[in-house]
Amino acid sequence: MQISAPCVVSLSWRLEDAQGQLIDELSEPLEFFYGGDDLFTKVEDALLGQEIGFESSLALEPEDAFGEYDSALVCFESRAVLPENVSEGMQFEGLPEGAASEDMPADRVYTVTEVYPEHVVLDGNHPLAGIGLRMHLKVRDVREASEEEIEAGSVGEAVFSLVSGAPPDASIH
Repeated sequence: MQISAPCVVSLSWRLEDAQGQLIDELSEPLEFFYGGDDLFTKVEDALLGQEIGFESSLALEPEDAFGEYDSALVCFESRAVLPENVSEGMQFEGLPEGAASEDMPADRVYTVTEVYPEHVVLDGNHPLAGIGLRMHLKVRDVREASEEEIEAGSVGEAVFSLVSGAPPDASIH
């Protein structure tokens, strides 16, 4: 079966930064809805018309992947509005109740990047925002999409999330 919308593709990949440093390796295939929200446009473009066994190496600029880094998505919050055990790397869906940064988007995942005695730094950018990526992928399987998958435009939770700023474990498996 050739890849065309709508269908489900199983992929494995190796994801590196522009310097060739490993970011993620997916050796066990994972399913993606082709023709919906599961894959970056540049990845879908490369897969169109391909079949099982197809391999490709793609260079993804930030605008093709997780977007440019936006310093406006970084804010300082009082430690008083965060859990007592707050530490670097913790993530929060939206800003905590009582946050002073009212103008920040509520639909982001914020990562604690620095902890100080009186405040913390929260970053609403995706951890890979602003980074050029190299993706070496292989098509392991292609199948017809179910009615439920077609209706949802996805096989599940979005793996590559541009808008939500999903945490790394939810955005690159």
